[in-house]
Amino acid sequence: MHFLKIYGRVLGLLRADAGVAAVLALANLAIAGLQFLDPLLFGRVIDLLSRSATLPGEVLWHDSTRLLGTWAGLGLLAILTSILVALFADRLAHRRRLEVMSRLHAHVLALPLAFHGARHTGQILRVMLGGADTLFGLWLGFFREQLSAIVAALVLLPLTLAMNWRLGLVLLALVVAFCAMTSFVIRRTEGRQRLAERYHNELAGTVQDGLANVPVVQSFTQIGQERLRFGEAAARLVANQFPVLGWWAFVTVMGRAASTLAVLAIIVVGTLLHLRGQAGVGEIVTFMGLATLLIGRLESTMWFVAKLFSTVPMLDEFFGILDTPSSVPERPGAPALVVPAGEVRFEAVRFAYPGGPEILRGIDLVVHPGQCVALVGQTGAGKSTAMALLQRLWDPTDGRVLIDGQDIRGVTLDSLRRGIGVVFQDSMLFNRSIRENLLVGRPDATQAEIERACGLAEAHDFILRQPEGYDTMVGERGATLSGGQKQRLAIARALLKAPPILILDEATSALDAATEARVAQGLRALMAGRTTFVIAHRLSTVREADEILVFEGGGIVERGRFEDLVAAGGRFAALVATQLGVVPPAGLAEAAD
Repeated sequence: MHFLKIYGRVLGLLRADAGVAAVLALANLAIAGLQFLDPLLFGRVIDLLSRSATLPGEVLWHDSTRLLGTWAGLGLLAILTSILVALFADRLAHRRRLEVMSRLHAHVLALPLAFHGARHTGQILRVMLGGADTLFGLWLGFFREQLSAIVAALVLLPLTLAMNWRLGLVLLALVVAFCAMTSFVIRRTEGRQRLAERYHNELAGTVQDGLANVPVVQSFTQIGQERLRFGEAAARLVANQFPVLGWWAFVTVMGRAASTLAVLAIIVVGTLLHLRGQAGVGEIVTFMGLATLLIGRLESTMWFVAKLFSTVPMLDEFFGILDTPSSVPERPGAPALVVPAGEVRFEAVRFAYPGGPEILRGIDLVVHPGQCVALVGQTGAGKSTAMALLQRLWDPTDGRVLIDGQDIRGVTLDSLRRGIGVVFQDSMLFNRSIRENLLVGRPDATQAEIERACGLAEAHDFILRQPEGYDTMVGERGATLSGGQKQRLAIARALLKAPPILILDEATSALDAATEARVAQGLRALMAGRTTFVIAHRLSTVREADEILVFEGGGIVERGRFEDLVAAGGRFAALVATQLGVVPPAGLAEAAD
Protein backbone atom coordinates (compact mmCIF):
# COMPACT_ATOMS: atom_id res chain seq x y z
CA MET A 1 0.00 0.00 0.00
CA HIS A 2 1.03 3.57 -0.66
CA PHE A 3 0.78 4.59 2.98
CA LEU A 4 3.24 1.83 3.96
CA LYS A 5 5.72 3.19 1.40
CA ILE A 6 5.30 6.68 2.88
CA TYR A 7 5.75 5.28 6.39
CA GLY A 8 8.96 3.61 5.28
CA ARG A 9 10.27 6.95 4.07
CA VAL A 10 9.24 8.62 7.33
CA LEU A 11 11.33 6.11 9.27
CA GLY A 12 14.15 6.47 6.73
CA LEU A 13 14.57 10.10 7.79
CA LEU A 14 15.88 8.80 11.13
CA ARG A 15 19.02 7.50 9.40
CA ALA A 16 21.08 10.44 10.64
CA ASP A 17 20.34 9.33 14.23
CA ALA A 18 20.69 5.62 13.51
CA GLY A 19 22.59 4.95 16.75
CA VAL A 20 19.94 6.45 19.00
CA ALA A 21 17.18 4.80 16.94
CA ALA A 22 18.87 1.40 17.34
CA VAL A 23 19.07 1.81 21.14
CA LEU A 24 15.40 2.81 21.26
CA ALA A 25 14.48 -0.20 19.11
CA LEU A 26 16.29 -2.56 21.49
CA ALA A 27 14.57 -0.88 24.44
CA ASN A 28 11.22 -1.48 22.73
CA LEU A 29 12.09 -5.15 22.29
CA ALA A 30 12.79 -5.33 26.01
CA ILE A 31 9.50 -3.60 26.86
CA ALA A 32 7.54 -5.99 24.62
CA GLY A 33 9.18 -8.99 26.25
CA LEU A 34 8.62 -7.68 29.77
CA GLN A 35 4.97 -6.92 29.05
CA PHE A 36 4.51 -10.43 27.70
CA LEU A 37 5.84 -11.86 30.95
CA ASP A 38 3.20 -10.03 33.04
CA PRO A 39 0.22 -12.28 32.19
CA LEU A 40 2.46 -15.38 32.32
CA LEU A 41 3.61 -14.60 35.85
CA PHE A 42 0.06 -13.68 36.86
CA GLY A 43 -1.12 -17.07 35.59
CA ARG A 44 1.65 -18.79 37.56
CA VAL A 45 0.56 -16.99 40.73
CA ILE A 46 -3.06 -18.09 40.19
CA ASP A 47 -1.93 -21.66 39.61
CA LEU A 48 0.13 -21.55 42.80
CA LEU A 49 -2.79 -20.17 44.81
CA SER A 50 -5.17 -22.79 43.39
CA ARG A 51 -2.80 -25.50 44.66
CA SER A 52 -2.08 -23.82 48.00
CA ALA A 53 -4.21 -26.32 49.96
CA THR A 54 -2.06 -29.22 48.76
CA LEU A 55 1.36 -27.59 49.18
CA PRO A 56 3.47 -27.45 52.37
CA GLY A 57 3.64 -23.96 53.92
CA GLU A 58 7.38 -23.60 53.36
CA VAL A 59 7.11 -24.54 49.67
CA LEU A 60 4.15 -22.20 49.18
CA TRP A 61 6.01 -19.33 50.85
CA HIS A 62 9.21 -19.99 48.90
CA ASP A 63 7.50 -20.28 45.51
CA SER A 64 5.17 -17.31 46.05
CA THR A 65 8.04 -15.10 47.29
CA ARG A 66 10.18 -16.06 44.30
CA LEU A 67 7.37 -15.38 41.82
CA LEU A 68 6.35 -12.04 43.33
CA GLY A 69 9.98 -10.92 43.64
CA THR A 70 10.64 -11.80 40.02
CA TRP A 71 7.45 -10.00 38.98
CA ALA A 72 8.39 -6.87 40.98
CA GLY A 73 11.93 -6.83 39.55
CA LEU A 74 10.71 -7.21 35.99
CA GLY A 75 8.09 -4.52 36.58
CA LEU A 76 10.74 -2.10 37.85
CA LEU A 77 12.93 -2.89 34.83
CA ALA A 78 9.98 -2.25 32.50
CA ILE A 79 9.32 1.13 34.16
CA LEU A 80 12.98 2.18 33.83
CA THR A 81 13.10 1.07 30.20
CA SER A 82 9.88 2.96 29.44
CA ILE A 83 11.33 6.13 30.98
CA LEU A 84 14.43 5.70 28.81
CA VAL A 85 12.32 5.33 25.67
CA ALA A 86 10.06 8.27 26.51
CA LEU A 87 12.97 10.59 27.27
CA PHE A 88 15.16 9.82 24.27
CA ALA A 89 12.30 9.32 21.81
CA ASP A 90 11.07 12.85 22.60
CA ARG A 91 14.53 14.32 22.07
CA LEU A 92 15.10 12.37 18.87
CA ALA A 93 11.72 13.38 17.41
CA HIS A 94 12.21 17.06 18.30
CA ARG A 95 15.72 17.08 16.83
CA ARG A 96 14.67 15.41 13.59
CA ARG A 97 11.63 17.67 13.21
CA LEU A 98 13.75 20.81 13.41
CA GLU A 99 16.33 19.32 11.04
CA VAL A 100 13.78 18.34 8.40
CA MET A 101 12.05 21.73 8.69
CA SER A 102 15.41 23.45 8.20
CA ARG A 103 16.11 21.23 5.20
CA LEU A 104 12.75 21.94 3.56
CA HIS A 105 12.98 25.65 4.36
CA ALA A 106 16.40 25.95 2.72
CA HIS A 107 15.23 23.88 -0.26
CA VAL A 108 12.13 26.03 -0.82
CA LEU A 109 14.18 29.23 -0.62
CA ALA A 110 16.54 27.85 -3.25
CA LEU A 111 13.78 26.82 -5.67
CA PRO A 112 13.31 29.11 -8.69
CA LEU A 113 10.67 31.79 -8.89
CA ALA A 114 8.53 29.59 -11.15
CA PHE A 115 7.89 27.25 -8.22
CA HIS A 116 6.82 30.09 -5.94
CA GLY A 117 4.68 31.64 -8.64
CA ALA A 118 2.74 28.39 -9.05
CA ARG A 119 2.13 27.83 -5.33
CA HIS A 120 0.47 29.92 -2.68
CA THR A 121 2.68 31.03 0.21
CA GLY A 122 0.03 30.01 2.74
CA GLN A 123 -0.11 26.51 1.29
CA ILE A 124 3.68 26.12 1.34
CA LEU A 125 3.77 27.28 4.97
CA ARG A 126 1.00 24.88 5.96
CA VAL A 127 2.71 21.94 4.28
CA MET A 128 6.03 22.84 5.91
CA LEU A 129 4.67 23.19 9.45
CA GLY A 130 1.97 20.52 9.17
CA GLY A 131 4.32 18.00 7.56
CA ALA A 132 7.03 18.54 10.19
CA ASP A 133 4.50 18.18 13.03
CA THR A 134 3.11 15.03 11.43
CA LEU A 135 6.58 13.52 11.16
CA PHE A 136 7.21 14.39 14.82
CA GLY A 137 4.03 12.60 15.90
CA LEU A 138 4.79 9.51 13.79
CA TRP A 139 8.35 9.21 15.07
CA LEU A 140 7.24 9.65 18.66
CA GLY A 141 4.39 7.16 18.26
CA PHE A 142 6.64 4.63 16.60
CA PHE A 143 9.18 4.54 19.43
CA ARG A 144 6.75 5.00 22.31
CA GLU A 145 4.08 2.51 21.27
CA GLN A 146 4.08 1.08 17.78
CA LEU A 147 7.40 -0.73 17.68
CA SER A 148 6.69 -2.55 20.94
CA ALA A 149 3.14 -3.24 19.72
CA ILE A 150 4.41 -4.80 16.49
CA VAL A 151 6.95 -6.88 18.38
CA ALA A 152 4.32 -7.91 20.93
CA ALA A 153 1.92 -9.01 18.18
CA LEU A 154 4.63 -10.95 16.33
CA VAL A 155 5.73 -12.66 19.55
CA LEU A 156 2.36 -13.06 21.28
CA LEU A 157 0.45 -14.84 18.55
CA PRO A 158 2.95 -17.67 17.92
CA LEU A 159 3.46 -18.16 21.66
CA THR A 160 -0.26 -18.28 22.41
CA LEU A 161 -0.73 -20.88 19.66
CA ALA A 162 2.12 -22.90 21.17
CA MET A 163 0.65 -22.61 24.70
CA ASN A 164 -2.90 -23.56 23.74
CA TRP A 165 -3.78 -23.53 20.06
CA ARG A 166 -7.54 -23.50 20.73
CA LEU A 167 -7.41 -20.29 22.80
CA GLY A 168 -4.70 -18.92 20.49
CA LEU A 169 -7.05 -19.21 17.50
CA VAL A 170 -9.49 -16.84 19.26
CA LEU A 171 -6.79 -14.18 19.49
CA LEU A 172 -5.72 -14.82 15.89
CA ALA A 173 -9.30 -14.28 14.74
CA LEU A 174 -9.35 -10.99 16.63
CA VAL A 175 -6.18 -9.79 14.85
CA VAL A 176 -7.59 -10.80 11.45
CA ALA A 177 -10.83 -8.92 12.17
CA PHE A 178 -8.95 -5.74 13.10
CA CYS A 179 -6.75 -5.91 9.99
CA ALA A 180 -9.70 -6.57 7.68
CA MET A 181 -11.75 -3.67 9.05
CA THR A 182 -8.81 -1.25 8.87
CA SER A 183 -7.99 -2.26 5.29
CA PHE A 184 -11.63 -1.92 4.24
CA VAL A 185 -11.97 1.59 5.68
CA ILE A 186 -8.68 2.73 4.14
CA ARG A 187 -9.89 1.69 0.69
CA ARG A 188 -13.23 3.44 1.22
CA THR A 189 -11.83 6.75 2.45
CA GLU A 190 -8.52 7.24 0.62
CA GLY A 191 -9.91 9.48 -2.13
CA ARG A 192 -11.98 11.56 0.30
CA GLN A 193 -8.99 12.18 2.53
CA ARG A 194 -6.93 13.46 -0.39
CA LEU A 195 -9.71 15.87 -1.31
CA ALA A 196 -9.96 16.98 2.32
CA GLU A 197 -6.24 17.73 2.37
CA ARG A 198 -6.57 19.75 -0.83
CA TYR A 199 -9.33 21.82 0.77
CA HIS A 200 -7.19 22.28 3.90
CA ASN A 201 -4.55 23.87 1.67
CA GLU A 202 -7.17 25.96 -0.10
CA LEU A 203 -8.40 27.24 3.27
CA ALA A 204 -4.84 28.15 4.32
CA GLY A 205 -4.35 29.97 1.02
CA THR A 206 -7.58 31.92 1.45
CA VAL A 207 -6.58 33.09 4.93
CA GLN A 208 -3.06 34.08 3.87
CA ASP A 209 -4.34 35.89 0.79
CA GLY A 210 -6.66 38.04 2.88
CA LEU A 211 -4.06 38.79 5.55
CA ALA A 212 -1.47 39.76 2.92
CA ASN A 213 -3.91 42.29 1.40
CA VAL A 214 -5.54 43.81 4.47
CA PRO A 215 -5.37 47.40 3.07
CA VAL A 216 -7.26 46.30 -0.06
CA VAL A 217 -9.78 44.30 1.96
CA GLN A 218 -10.54 47.27 4.21
CA SER A 219 -10.49 49.94 1.51
CA PHE A 220 -12.87 48.03 -0.75
CA THR A 221 -15.05 46.81 2.17
CA GLN A 222 -14.36 43.18 1.33
CA ILE A 223 -14.44 41.76 4.87
CA GLY A 224 -17.85 40.20 4.23
CA GLN A 225 -16.70 38.71 0.94
CA GLU A 226 -13.55 37.30 2.52
CA ARG A 227 -15.66 35.77 5.28
CA LEU A 228 -17.90 34.25 2.61
CA ARG A 229 -14.89 32.82 0.74
CA PHE A 230 -13.60 31.34 4.00
CA GLY A 231 -17.02 29.82 4.74
CA GLU A 232 -17.25 28.26 1.27
CA ALA A 233 -13.78 26.75 1.56
CA ALA A 234 -14.58 25.45 5.07
CA ALA A 235 -17.84 23.90 3.81
CA ARG A 236 -15.98 22.01 1.07
CA LEU A 237 -13.47 20.80 3.65
CA VAL A 238 -16.17 19.60 6.05
CA ALA A 239 -18.12 17.86 3.27
CA ASN A 240 -15.10 15.69 2.50
CA GLN A 241 -13.61 15.30 5.99
CA PHE A 242 -16.72 14.27 7.92
CA PRO A 243 -17.37 11.04 5.95
CA VAL A 244 -13.77 9.99 6.61
CA LEU A 245 -14.19 10.64 10.33
CA GLY A 246 -17.45 8.66 10.27
CA TRP A 247 -15.79 5.59 8.79
CA TRP A 248 -13.00 5.64 11.35
CA ALA A 249 -15.56 6.03 14.13
CA PHE A 250 -17.23 2.90 12.72
CA VAL A 251 -13.90 1.05 12.90
CA THR A 252 -13.51 2.10 16.53
CA VAL A 253 -16.94 0.81 17.52
CA MET A 254 -16.55 -2.46 15.61
CA GLY A 255 -13.04 -2.93 16.98
CA ARG A 256 -14.27 -2.63 20.55
CA ALA A 257 -17.16 -4.96 19.79
CA ALA A 258 -14.74 -7.51 18.37
CA SER A 259 -12.55 -7.14 21.47
CA THR A 260 -15.49 -7.78 23.78
CA LEU A 261 -16.53 -10.83 21.77
CA ALA A 262 -12.95 -12.12 21.84
CA VAL A 263 -12.77 -11.86 25.64
CA LEU A 264 -16.14 -13.61 26.00
CA ALA A 265 -14.97 -16.31 23.57
CA ILE A 266 -11.84 -16.90 25.64
CA ILE A 267 -13.93 -17.24 28.81
CA VAL A 268 -16.37 -19.67 27.17
CA VAL A 269 -13.73 -21.75 25.38
CA GLY A 270 -11.44 -21.66 28.42
CA THR A 271 -14.26 -22.85 30.69
CA LEU A 272 -15.10 -25.74 28.35
CA LEU A 273 -11.43 -26.71 28.09
CA HIS A 274 -11.06 -26.54 31.87
CA LEU A 275 -14.06 -28.81 32.38
CA ARG A 276 -12.46 -31.30 29.97
CA GLY A 277 -9.13 -31.02 31.75
CA GLN A 278 -7.43 -29.40 28.74
CA ALA A 279 -6.66 -26.03 30.40
CA GLY A 280 -5.83 -25.00 33.93
CA VAL A 281 -7.20 -21.95 35.75
CA GLY A 282 -3.84 -20.21 35.59
CA GLU A 283 -3.64 -20.85 31.84
CA ILE A 284 -7.06 -19.29 31.31
CA VAL A 285 -6.08 -16.27 33.41
CA THR A 286 -2.85 -15.99 31.40
CA PHE A 287 -4.83 -15.94 28.14
CA MET A 288 -7.17 -13.32 29.55
CA GLY A 289 -4.16 -11.14 30.33
CA LEU A 290 -2.65 -11.79 26.91
CA ALA A 291 -5.97 -10.95 25.25
CA THR A 292 -6.25 -7.68 27.19
CA LEU A 293 -2.67 -6.80 26.28
CA LEU A 294 -3.18 -7.69 22.62
CA ILE A 295 -6.48 -5.81 22.40
CA GLY A 296 -4.86 -2.69 23.82
CA ARG A 297 -2.03 -3.00 21.33
CA LEU A 298 -4.41 -3.57 18.43
CA GLU A 299 -6.52 -0.53 19.31
CA SER A 300 -3.39 1.59 19.65
CA THR A 301 -2.10 0.33 16.30
CA MET A 302 -5.48 0.95 14.66
CA TRP A 303 -5.47 4.58 15.79
CA PHE A 304 -1.90 4.92 14.66
CA VAL A 305 -2.79 3.57 11.21
CA ALA A 306 -5.79 5.92 11.10
CA LYS A 307 -3.55 8.88 11.95
CA LEU A 308 -0.95 7.81 9.41
CA PHE A 309 -3.58 7.31 6.72
CA SER A 310 -5.18 10.70 7.37
CA THR A 311 -1.80 12.44 7.06
CA VAL A 312 -0.57 10.61 3.94
CA PRO A 313 -1.79 13.41 1.60
CA MET A 314 0.03 15.97 3.76
CA LEU A 315 3.20 13.86 3.72
CA ASP A 316 2.86 13.37 -0.04
CA GLU A 317 2.91 17.14 -0.47
CA PHE A 318 5.75 17.52 2.03
CA PHE A 319 7.93 14.98 0.26
CA GLY A 320 6.78 16.31 -3.11
CA ILE A 321 8.19 19.75 -2.28
CA LEU A 322 11.32 18.21 -0.80
CA ASP A 323 11.83 16.22 -4.02
CA THR A 324 11.15 19.15 -6.36
CA PRO A 325 14.27 19.55 -8.48
CA SER A 326 15.62 23.00 -9.17
CA SER A 327 15.26 24.25 -12.73
CA VAL A 328 18.74 25.76 -12.30
CA PRO A 329 20.76 22.83 -10.87
CA GLU A 330 24.24 23.44 -9.59
CA ARG A 331 26.95 21.26 -11.04
CA PRO A 332 28.60 19.04 -8.39
CA GLY A 333 31.97 20.47 -7.42
CA ALA A 334 31.36 23.70 -9.32
CA PRO A 335 33.97 26.41 -8.65
CA ALA A 336 33.13 29.84 -7.31
CA LEU A 337 32.70 32.71 -9.75
CA VAL A 338 35.67 35.05 -9.97
CA VAL A 339 34.91 38.59 -11.16
CA PRO A 340 38.19 40.44 -11.75
CA ALA A 341 36.66 42.91 -14.24
CA GLY A 342 32.91 42.48 -14.67
CA GLU A 343 32.44 41.84 -18.40
CA VAL A 344 29.02 40.39 -19.21
CA ARG A 345 28.34 38.56 -22.45
CA PHE A 346 25.11 37.11 -23.88
CA GLU A 347 25.78 34.72 -26.76
CA ALA A 348 22.78 33.82 -28.98
CA VAL A 349 20.58 33.57 -25.88
CA ARG A 350 17.08 32.26 -26.38
CA PHE A 351 14.53 31.59 -23.67
CA ALA A 352 10.95 30.41 -23.21
CA TYR A 353 9.11 29.69 -19.98
CA PRO A 354 8.04 26.01 -19.70
CA GLY A 355 5.02 25.47 -21.90
CA GLY A 356 5.00 29.11 -23.05
CA PRO A 357 6.07 31.07 -26.14
CA GLU A 358 9.63 32.20 -26.69
CA ILE A 359 10.43 35.38 -24.73
CA LEU A 360 14.00 36.06 -25.87
CA ARG A 361 15.07 35.40 -29.43
CA GLY A 362 18.80 35.29 -30.07
CA ILE A 363 20.18 37.98 -27.74
CA ASP A 364 23.80 38.87 -28.50
CA LEU A 365 25.31 41.40 -26.15
CA VAL A 366 28.69 42.39 -24.75
CA VAL A 367 28.88 44.80 -21.82
CA HIS A 368 32.41 45.88 -21.01
CA PRO A 369 33.66 46.30 -17.42
CA GLY A 370 32.40 49.49 -15.82
CA GLN A 371 29.83 50.21 -18.54
CA CYS A 372 26.29 51.35 -17.74
CA VAL A 373 23.71 49.82 -20.06
CA ALA A 374 20.04 50.81 -20.00
CA LEU A 375 17.33 48.35 -21.04
CA VAL A 376 14.15 49.98 -22.33
CA GLY A 377 11.05 48.79 -24.10
CA GLN A 378 7.40 48.09 -23.54
CA THR A 379 6.20 45.71 -20.83
CA GLY A 380 6.79 42.11 -21.86
CA ALA A 381 9.58 42.95 -24.30
CA GLY A 382 12.10 40.75 -22.43
CA LYS A 383 14.14 43.23 -20.34
CA SER A 384 13.48 41.71 -16.93
CA THR A 385 13.75 38.19 -18.33
CA ALA A 386 17.25 38.95 -19.62
CA MET A 387 18.27 40.17 -16.15
CA ALA A 388 16.69 37.08 -14.59
CA LEU A 389 18.94 34.94 -16.80
CA LEU A 390 21.97 36.97 -15.68
CA GLN A 391 21.13 36.13 -12.04
CA ARG A 392 20.41 32.54 -13.12
CA LEU A 393 16.87 32.55 -11.87
CA TRP A 394 16.33 30.64 -15.12
CA ASP A 395 18.69 29.00 -17.60
CA PRO A 396 18.58 29.87 -21.32
CA THR A 397 16.88 27.33 -23.56
CA ASP A 398 19.71 28.01 -26.01
CA GLY A 399 22.93 30.02 -25.96
CA ARG A 400 24.85 31.02 -22.87
CA VAL A 401 25.59 33.89 -20.47
CA LEU A 402 29.18 34.57 -19.41
CA ILE A 403 30.77 36.77 -16.77
CA ASP A 404 34.46 37.44 -17.38
CA GLY A 405 34.51 34.45 -19.73
CA GLN A 406 32.90 32.03 -17.23
CA ASP A 407 29.64 30.33 -18.19
CA ILE A 408 27.41 31.09 -15.22
CA ARG A 409 25.91 27.58 -15.38
CA GLY A 410 29.33 26.19 -14.39
CA VAL A 411 29.83 28.18 -11.16
CA THR A 412 28.15 28.03 -7.78
CA LEU A 413 24.88 29.91 -7.43
CA ASP A 414 25.97 31.57 -4.19
CA SER A 415 29.12 33.03 -5.72
CA LEU A 416 27.19 34.20 -8.79
CA ARG A 417 24.58 36.02 -6.76
CA ARG A 418 27.13 37.45 -4.35
CA GLY A 419 28.69 39.12 -7.34
CA ILE A 420 25.44 40.78 -8.44
CA GLY A 421 23.55 43.48 -6.55
CA VAL A 422 19.91 44.23 -7.32
CA VAL A 423 17.70 47.16 -6.44
CA PHE A 424 14.15 46.04 -7.19
CA GLN A 425 11.24 48.17 -8.31
CA ASP A 426 9.22 46.68 -5.46
CA SER A 427 11.44 47.20 -2.43
CA MET A 428 11.46 43.92 -0.57
CA LEU A 429 12.17 44.17 3.16
CA PHE A 430 12.11 41.56 5.90
CA ASN A 431 10.05 41.99 9.05
CA ARG A 432 13.24 42.77 10.94
CA SER A 433 15.11 45.84 12.08
CA ILE A 434 16.43 48.40 9.62
CA ARG A 435 19.98 47.34 10.49
CA GLU A 436 19.25 43.66 9.80
CA ASN A 437 17.69 44.53 6.44
CA LEU A 438 20.77 46.54 5.46
CA LEU A 439 23.16 43.75 6.48
CA VAL A 440 21.49 41.18 4.21
CA GLY A 441 24.13 41.63 1.50
CA ARG A 442 27.08 42.18 3.81
CA PRO A 443 26.68 40.80 7.36
CA ASP A 444 30.13 41.96 8.49
CA ALA A 445 29.64 45.68 7.69
CA THR A 446 30.49 48.14 10.47
CA GLN A 447 28.15 50.82 11.77
CA ALA A 448 30.25 53.50 10.06
CA GLU A 449 29.92 51.70 6.72
CA ILE A 450 26.18 51.30 7.23
CA GLU A 451 25.74 55.00 7.96
CA ARG A 452 27.89 56.00 4.96
CA ALA A 453 25.76 53.86 2.61
CA CYS A 454 22.56 55.26 4.09
CA GLY A 455 23.90 58.79 3.76
CA LEU A 456 24.61 58.30 0.05
CA ALA A 457 21.10 56.84 -0.38
CA GLU A 458 19.50 59.82 1.45
CA ALA A 459 18.23 57.39 4.11
CA HIS A 460 20.30 58.24 7.20
CA ASP A 461 18.22 61.21 8.35
CA PHE A 462 14.85 59.51 8.19
CA ILE A 463 16.28 56.44 9.95
CA LEU A 464 17.44 58.59 12.87
CA ARG A 465 13.90 59.95 13.17
CA GLN A 466 12.54 56.41 13.71
CA PRO A 467 11.66 55.43 17.32
CA GLU A 468 14.71 53.19 17.72
CA GLY A 469 16.90 54.43 14.88
CA TYR A 470 18.64 51.63 13.06
CA ASP A 471 17.10 49.07 15.43
CA THR A 472 13.52 50.01 14.49
CA MET A 473 11.41 47.11 13.20
CA VAL A 474 10.00 47.82 9.74
CA GLY A 475 7.00 45.44 9.82
CA GLU A 476 6.01 42.85 7.26
CA ARG A 477 7.38 43.85 3.83
CA GLY A 478 8.33 47.22 5.37
CA ALA A 479 4.73 48.15 6.19
CA THR A 480 5.71 50.93 8.64
CA LEU A 481 7.71 52.82 6.00
CA SER A 482 6.65 54.85 2.99
CA GLY A 483 7.41 53.67 -0.53
CA GLY A 484 10.21 56.19 -0.90
CA GLN A 485 11.77 55.22 2.43
CA LYS A 486 11.73 51.55 1.50
CA GLN A 487 13.32 52.32 -1.85
CA ARG A 488 16.11 54.32 -0.22
CA LEU A 489 16.82 51.42 2.14
CA ALA A 490 17.00 49.10 -0.85
CA ILE A 491 19.52 51.40 -2.52
CA ALA A 492 21.54 51.65 0.70
CA ARG A 493 21.54 47.85 0.95
CA ALA A 494 23.02 47.61 -2.56
CA LEU A 495 25.56 50.35 -1.75
CA LEU A 496 26.66 48.40 1.31
CA LYS A 497 27.02 45.16 -0.64
CA ALA A 498 29.14 46.93 -3.31
CA PRO A 499 28.95 44.13 -5.90
CA PRO A 500 30.99 44.17 -9.14
CA ILE A 501 27.80 43.88 -11.22
CA LEU A 502 24.69 45.93 -10.50
CA ILE A 503 21.07 45.69 -11.68
CA LEU A 504 18.79 48.69 -11.08
CA ASP A 505 15.20 47.67 -11.79
CA GLU A 506 13.26 50.95 -11.70
CA ALA A 507 15.35 51.77 -8.63
CA THR A 508 14.01 55.31 -8.20
CA SER A 509 10.42 54.74 -9.27
CA ALA A 510 9.03 55.37 -5.75
CA LEU A 511 10.94 58.63 -5.19
CA ASP A 512 9.80 62.17 -5.81
CA ALA A 513 11.86 64.28 -8.22
CA ALA A 514 13.80 66.15 -5.50
CA THR A 515 14.73 63.01 -3.57
CA GLU A 516 15.55 61.20 -6.80
CA ALA A 517 18.01 63.95 -7.70
CA ARG A 518 19.75 63.57 -4.32
CA VAL A 519 19.75 59.75 -4.45
CA ALA A 520 21.17 59.90 -7.97
CA GLN A 521 24.46 61.04 -6.44
CA GLY A 522 24.56 57.88 -4.34
CA LEU A 523 23.67 55.77 -7.35
CA ARG A 524 26.45 57.36 -9.37
CA ALA A 525 28.87 56.54 -6.56
CA LEU A 526 27.53 52.98 -6.52
CA MET A 527 27.78 52.62 -10.30
CA ALA A 528 31.32 54.00 -10.54
CA GLY A 529 33.63 51.29 -11.84
CA ARG A 530 30.85 48.68 -11.82
CA THR A 531 29.11 47.01 -14.72
CA THR A 532 25.55 48.31 -14.40
CA PHE A 533 22.26 47.35 -16.00
CA VAL A 534 19.43 49.84 -15.66
CA ILE A 535 15.81 48.86 -16.36
CA ALA A 536 13.92 52.13 -16.44
CA HIS A 537 11.40 54.28 -18.25
CA ARG A 538 12.30 57.71 -16.87
CA LEU A 539 14.47 59.74 -19.22
CA SER A 540 16.49 61.07 -16.30
CA THR A 541 17.59 57.52 -15.49
CA VAL A 542 18.68 56.40 -18.96
CA ARG A 543 20.20 59.59 -20.40
CA GLU A 544 23.62 59.03 -18.87
CA ALA A 545 23.88 55.38 -19.88
CA ASP A 546 26.87 54.41 -22.00
CA GLU A 547 24.53 52.40 -24.20
CA ILE A 548 20.77 52.01 -24.46
CA LEU A 549 19.30 48.69 -25.62
CA VAL A 550 15.77 48.83 -27.01
CA PHE A 551 13.92 45.53 -26.54
CA GLU A 552 10.93 44.57 -28.62
CA GLY A 553 9.41 41.17 -29.27
CA GLY A 554 12.16 39.37 -27.41
CA GLY A 555 15.03 40.91 -29.35
CA ILE A 556 17.23 44.01 -29.33
CA VAL A 557 15.95 46.22 -32.16
CA GLU A 558 18.06 49.32 -31.46
CA ARG A 559 21.19 50.18 -29.51
CA GLY A 560 23.21 53.34 -29.02
CA ARG A 561 23.54 56.48 -26.92
CA PHE A 562 20.53 58.59 -25.98
CA GLU A 563 21.13 61.46 -28.39
CA ASP A 564 21.92 59.15 -31.30
CA LEU A 565 18.77 57.07 -30.82
CA VAL A 566 16.58 60.16 -30.51
CA ALA A 567 18.10 61.59 -33.66
CA ALA A 568 17.56 58.29 -35.52
CA GLY A 569 13.80 58.67 -35.11
CA GLY A 570 13.22 54.94 -34.54
CA ARG A 571 11.59 52.88 -31.80
CA PHE A 572 13.40 54.62 -28.97
CA ALA A 573 12.47 58.05 -30.34
CA ALA A 574 8.84 56.92 -30.37
CA LEU A 575 9.09 55.81 -26.72
CA VAL A 576 10.57 59.19 -25.75
CA ALA A 577 7.87 61.04 -27.69
CA THR A 578 5.14 59.02 -25.97
CA GLN A 579 6.56 59.83 -22.54
CA LEU A 580 6.94 63.53 -23.30
CA GLY A 581 3.58 63.80 -24.98
CA VAL A 582 4.92 65.24 -28.25
CA VAL A 583 4.61 64.08 -31.80
CA PRO A 584 7.95 62.92 -33.24
CA PRO A 585 10.13 64.16 -34.73
CA ALA A 586 9.02 67.79 -34.33
CA GLY A 587 10.40 69.29 -31.12
CA LEU A 588 11.54 65.89 -29.80
CA ALA A 589 15.17 66.76 -29.14
CA GLU A 590 14.23 70.05 -27.54
CA ALA A 591 11.55 68.41 -25.39
CA ALA A 592 13.97 65.72 -24.26
CA ASP A 593 16.47 68.36 -23.26
